[in-house]
Amino acid sequence: MQKELQQLLNRIQPVDTSLKVAAEAHLNDLTKPQGSLGRLEEVALKYVLATASLNPVLSKKKICCFAGDHGVAAEGVSAFPAEVTPQMVYNMLSGGAAINVLTRHAGVDLDVVDMGVNHEFPDSLGLVKRKVKPGSANIAIGPAMSEEDALQALLSGAELAFDAHEAGYHILGTGEMGIANTTPATALYSVLLDVPVESITGRGTGIDDERLKHKIAVIKKAIEVNASHSTTPFGTLAALGGYEIAAITGFILGAAASRVPVVVDGFISSSGAVVALKLCPAVEDYLFFSHLSNEQGHRAVMQKLGARPILDLDLRLGEGTGAALSMQIIEGALKIYNEMATFSGAKVSEKSEE
Repeated sequence: MQKELQQLLNRIQPVDTSLKVAAEAHLNDLTKPQGSLGRLEEVALKYVLATASLNPVLSKKKICCFAGDHGVAAEGVSAFPAEVTPQMVYNMLSGGAAINVLTRHAGVDLDVVDMGVNHEFPDSLGLVKRKVKPGSANIAIGPAMSEEDALQALLSGAELAFDAHEAGYHILGTGEMGIANTTPATALYSVLLDVPVESITGRGTGIDDERLKHKIAVIKKAIEVNASHSTTPFGTLAALGGYEIAAITGFILGAAASRVPVVVDGFISSSGAVVALKLCPAVEDYLFFSHLSNEQGHRAVMQKLGARPILDLDLRLGEGTGAALSMQIIEGALKIYNEMATFSGAKVSEKSEE
């Protein structure tokens, strides 16, 4: 394993569980029946442990939407042509995409990161240029990326997380844009989680039954062609992933190394999270899965991970839309933790023991 990657992984430490007793005691002292705010209490507790603070702060939020093209689009696995990737990046930069609307609504800063789009963008406010190459290779023929290029993308993602931490952001979120990227994500899930391709392959941007059968065949072929490269989590990422997925993996690792909670978006972003978890299981302590995607297979993936996403709204757009919405839930949970009166402080009678 590359030296730089190992150094990054060595920086990630499990949370200090000694704070759990005090945090739970505070939650139980709030003026409500114990546990009555359900998963809001669970979310608040996880945030406290992740940030190692019994006085948690959450005011500055950022989502990075990573963009990249995929050579496997040439196999006809998407309902949209590859040209849509740069077109949607321009839409985001002009403020017209769903992620722009929801980040504005949630008070979240947004960066659009060009990791591997087959287009040269002019300098623009909100655009971060980290292009490794103009798109991954066709995984149905061979590896998506060389290990050197995959490492560059991963470390670029980690660097962006470090920069955000230095800039004072309290929580980070992932998003992505890349036509055909459900195909490499599905391939990664199948190999890393040992699940059948048929059970987790969905319709992505809305393909019909015949193209779905074709997509399944392409994914199976990609897994077979790249089997010799897919013997480690990082090797699998390089062989079957994409530049934006590699960057998401690095972004999550960098956030965890910085003790910054990170909100994972949907189906594609979760594949980057799975790679990160396989590289370093302690990453789980810093992850919030934002929503259960309507993309077939995401439920199976979440069950395999033992994860409970915060929302279930049948979303399948990507971009970071679920992450933006979930950040508001997390923020609400922290306001409950920080601002709600306690029995001991408000002189409210607690539940009778009789």
